[in-house]
Amino acid sequence: MVLIMSNSNSLAEQYTQFDILIHSVADIDENAIKAVRERDGQLTKPAGSLGELEGLVRHLAGWQGKEKPTLNNPMVAIFAGNHGVTAQGVSPFPAEVTVQMVANFTAGGAAISQICALHELNLRVFELALEIPTKDFTLEPALSDKDCAATIAYGMEAIAGNPDLLCIGEMGIGNTTVASALYAALFGGTGSDWVGRGAGVDDEGLKRKADVVDKGLALHASEQRHPLEILARLGGREIAAMVGSIIAARHKKIPVIIDGFVATSAAAVVFAINPKALDHCIFAHTSKEAAHNIVLEKMGKKALLDLGMRLGEGSGAALAAVLAKTALHLHNNMATFEEAAVSEKSN
Repeated sequence: MVLIMSNSNSLAEQYTQFDILIHSVADIDENAIKAVRERDGQLTKPAGSLGELEGLVRHLAGWQGKEKPTLNNPMVAIFAGNHGVTAQGVSPFPAEVTVQMVANFTAGGAAISQICALHELNLRVFELALEIPTKDFTLEPALSDKDCAATIAYGMEAIAGNPDLLCIGEMGIGNTTVASALYAALFGGTGSDWVGRGAGVDDEGLKRKADVVDKGLALHASEQRHPLEILARLGGREIAAMVGSIIAARHKKIPVIIDGFVATSAAAVVFAINPKALDHCIFAHTSKEAAHNIVLEKMGKKALLDLGMRLGEGSGAALAAVLAKTALHLHNNMATFEEAAVSEKSN
């Protein structure tokens, strides 16, 4: 397969409103960016010397539509789902680990819990019918179109607390296989082009993951489908919910930071419908999963960080949010040349 862009004529009825929302996105606020640039030019530093940190502040301002952007309520949202395809032996961990890790998140014992506590990020965990895994996509569609649409709608509710920055991450045993299948369906290639070691499979497990992806692609390749229909056939509930959160955030003027390999698969579904619908998103980091770099390149995106991470659970997105908080703090609190009585650059 090659990248399948939106085709409304073949769109299942359940997805019509989502397709409209993804195509009817607002543009960035250039006046807000101009105001940030003007203040930045007055701060006691050479122009552009803070590099990407300056860009983060402009991104916040432009997509919040505020000349003075805020990070009063940054939120990390973890979406958790279980997958029927784990029955194919694609993960070294049993499916019940998803439930156990969700409990660990809320108890404060996970890496993401500690990052959020240390840096005052609001952590919310969304459990998506963990007791009812999706179907095994090598045998049948993972989700019905009705269930997939309902899960996308549920994900849109993640912004109900009105965050001024949304960081999305996930938890779900087996979901690197699911993400790999989505990438192959949307961008082309075979399972071996997209699968990685995930939570730590050996060489035999890696081959098994590739074979599982190929089997799923073959089963669902009978016709060219809309990206949301592809999501239903191959995807997981946590990925569908992240799609919804990305859509809703754009319409509510909330910038988004996307975590790693799996979270990016939700972004890839949106990209396949309308590439411009991801302009409010920052990609937090380059995952240790090799194919993550490939998909970012195909979407024309650049990751903010490269730390060799492959944990998931929103950890990379949270660290990127820490950088955003630092950048905004510097922008708001550094002295200007006039305030500090420092001479500006001579002409």
